[in-house]
Amino acid sequence: MTQQAAAGCCHCSVAPQPEEFPEFDEMKRKLLGSILPAAFVIFISLFQILPFSKWIEFFLATPIVFWGGFPLFIRGWKSVQNRSLNMFTLIVMGIGASYFYSVAALFFPKIFPEAFQALYFEAASTLTVLVLLGQVLELKAKQRTHGAIRALLGMAPKTARILLKTTSGEEEKEIPLERISVGDRIRIRPGEKIPTDGIILDGITTVQESLMTGEPIPVEKCPSSQVWGGTMNQNGSIIMRAERVGKDTLLAHIVRTVEQAQQTRTQIQRTADWVSAYFVPFVLAVAWVSALLWWVFGPQPKMAHSLIAAVSVLMIACPCTLGLATPLAILIGTARGAAAGILIKNAEALEMFEKIDTLVLDKTGTLTEGKPKLVSLHSVSALPESEILRLAGSLEKSSEHPLAEAILLKTKQEGLALATISHFQSHPGQGITGDIEGKRVALGSLSFLQTLGVKDSTHIKIDHELRNQGQTVVYLALENQTEKNRDQTAGWGYQIAGLLGVADPIRTSASSSIGYLQKQGIQIIMLTGDHRITAQAVAKNLGISRIEAEILPHQKAEIIRRLQNSGHRVAMVGDGINDAPALAQAQVGIAMGTAADIAIQSAGITLIRGDLQDVVRAKILSQKTMKNIRQNLFFAFFYNLLGIPIAAGALYPSFGISLNPMIACTAMSLSSVSVIMNALRLRKTSLKVLA
Repeated sequence: MTQQAAAGCCHCSVAPQPEEFPEFDEMKRKLLGSILPAAFVIFISLFQILPFSKWIEFFLATPIVFWGGFPLFIRGWKSVQNRSLNMFTLIVMGIGASYFYSVAALFFPKIFPEAFQALYFEAASTLTVLVLLGQVLELKAKQRTHGAIRALLGMAPKTARILLKTTSGEEEKEIPLERISVGDRIRIRPGEKIPTDGIILDGITTVQESLMTGEPIPVEKCPSSQVWGGTMNQNGSIIMRAERVGKDTLLAHIVRTVEQAQQTRTQIQRTADWVSAYFVPFVLAVAWVSALLWWVFGPQPKMAHSLIAAVSVLMIACPCTLGLATPLAILIGTARGAAAGILIKNAEALEMFEKIDTLVLDKTGTLTEGKPKLVSLHSVSALPESEILRLAGSLEKSSEHPLAEAILLKTKQEGLALATISHFQSHPGQGITGDIEGKRVALGSLSFLQTLGVKDSTHIKIDHELRNQGQTVVYLALENQTEKNRDQTAGWGYQIAGLLGVADPIRTSASSSIGYLQKQGIQIIMLTGDHRITAQAVAKNLGISRIEAEILPHQKAEIIRRLQNSGHRVAMVGDGINDAPALAQAQVGIAMGTAADIAIQSAGITLIRGDLQDVVRAKILSQKTMKNIRQNLFFAFFYNLLGIPIAAGALYPSFGISLNPMIACTAMSLSSVSVIMNALRLRKTSLKVLA
């Protein structure tokens, strides 16, 4: 075993452990530490009521710029080092220009004409705080992603109980998860999580595999069955052989898929980077050319006018309003969505949702309610259906089978009084038997009843009908009362009395929502880990023509990736842990409000009510928010493009008009007001779904 343990060390973990994400904490600390001083700077600059007001502004603004804005300066410097100019390049130039101009005007006022001796510490402080706020909001979304990955890693148990052969026989030894090796035999008791992927060698049980398949009904397992790490063993003790460990397990693959998908950049980010790469050199060129022209052709003092022109260009070109245009609309849009039960985590989700042409839907918990219910009951004997339900419920009250809850709930709704049961016996993975009011009753699968000697085939047609409707069929059989000797061949003399169909009901809003989206030209695809027959039954009821059934979590993400590679813009709606990779891979991940925490953390949008009508409302909100953002960007670029040539002095030769830093600062303020007023209109936008 020593060699095995050594070999297992190469699989020291399920996946690389995500860091604690200190960047968010640092940025948040800098934001909180800068807000109050910045407010004082703005107040003092407006009213100038304190002695030495200019010096107070300087002492307050300096730590804001250099301590609070230090990460921004680092990013701006790196953009220059890497020759990849971006928005941070402009931000740093704007903050630096306004701060250092103010420092020069404060310490050396005589080098400037009297009209140009104003200070702009409040502009530098405000811009720093606004950018820090945007960074905190962005990093908050990334922190949620790290939380999702940590939660996924926590699905696997920390230790495993392996079986070792010794001279005296066999003994169990508990070891850390990372020391498991391929080929190890592992014992898993009822209620324990399965530590790694493998094959069952001994024992019969049911395993809750919603982590992998999303299906609420546990799966029966017997020797040679496949099991996955992180799933829950329910009611039987089993021995398994490890087949895949550490980074090779399916759970580790899910973690890597989520990580990779969350690292991709959105179209708006790529477009912003592309625009900035050209806009920054343009602004720098205009600043340098205007400074040179004022130096050569401007009035005295030439140096002061040259510096003022360059600073004015850098200040008015600084993307203060550009930085407000998207975050503010997103902030108000997300608040509007929250009021309607739609939680939107990031701007990318709203950006892309208006453009999607394909909507991928998980079945269980999304199109269906995610809770099995008894939906059909058929008698094939003289017993009435109510009696069949009463007998089944009486047996199931002593059972731990996953379908028991659905049957017992129905008996409660019908107000049936359950009978006392004796000689109860459970046959794991098959069914249950017991004596009720002098009758021997059996409940379970058809194969189980066949082992009891049942040969009746009159039920086959009903069985096929129920299965084609996506129902799981359970049989109730009674021992033949004419048989006197119960001790003859096992259960000989049983006859089928009735069939019970258990299914996951379709959500009431599913059909109308899908119909509306299809009319909008959106392709609907259903993905599920459930059996194909069940999936086809649900799809037929909802008018969905394309389905992918019996698939694993990483296959869901792969299907979405293929759709994206073929040019489709994809949104994914899901609710299970197994949906996390697909939610992360899609351009827009949408989690139902009843979803697992990991699904919610991986998604960009969460529907609190779990109502598919809210998918339609979210799309309407996305369309209106993006329209508002485009309007805001127009205001931002309009002021910038209008102000830059004026700041450079284009109107001075003909009209004697120049744009000093004070006017540039005012122009930035007007731009901000326009953006704010426009974004506020989103608060009352209608999300009414029109037929």
